[in-house]
Amino acid sequence: MYWAGGGWRDVGLARNTLGRGLRWAGTLIAIVAAGYACAAALPWTRELFADQRNSGLGACDVAWRVLINVPFGTVLLEEVAFRGVLYGLVLRRRGPLAATLFSSALFGLWHILPSLSLATAKPALDPGFSGTVLGTVLVDAGAVLFTAASGCLFCELRRRSDSLLAPMGLHWATNALGYICGFLLR
Repeated sequence: MYWAGGGWRDVGLARNTLGRGLRWAGTLIAIVAAGYACAAALPWTRELFADQRNSGLGACDVAWRVLINVPFGTVLLEEVAFRGVLYGLVLRRRGPLAATLFSSALFGLWHILPSLSLATAKPALDPGFSGTVLGTVLVDAGAVLFTAASGCLFCELRRRSDSLLAPMGLHWATNALGYICGFLLR
């Protein structure tokens, strides 16, 4: 972004928009927390938090993921790359629609490898999809499409709030609070 002549505003981190971004982030975190609490309380949605990839995690492991790995290894990296730099570069040349589509498509594709084990890791998906190539492909394609759609939402949050902090808050909340709920519900 710097080499393209952009600045902090183009990345969504202008000083005068940080307060608004923080307010958006706080509100979004509260909404996700409330939604997860409702889902955890209902018997027919509670099983969606089960994930074999996290079944052996202890409290310290979950704390590490929630406080270090997710905010710095996932959210900061992905939001700066996809909703900061990529979105900002395309926005300058092609406008918000092109920036959203380009950034979100790449965000979805970025999640191909991490979602390859979903068919076997999520017990809610296991009966129909586990152990087959077709099941793995269908679940992975669904995860990539869902992630791309999430990217569109993240881009819209960045556009409306004029801050990268809003999508960062939602991204952290969905990932980190999911770990917490999964841990508490086993």
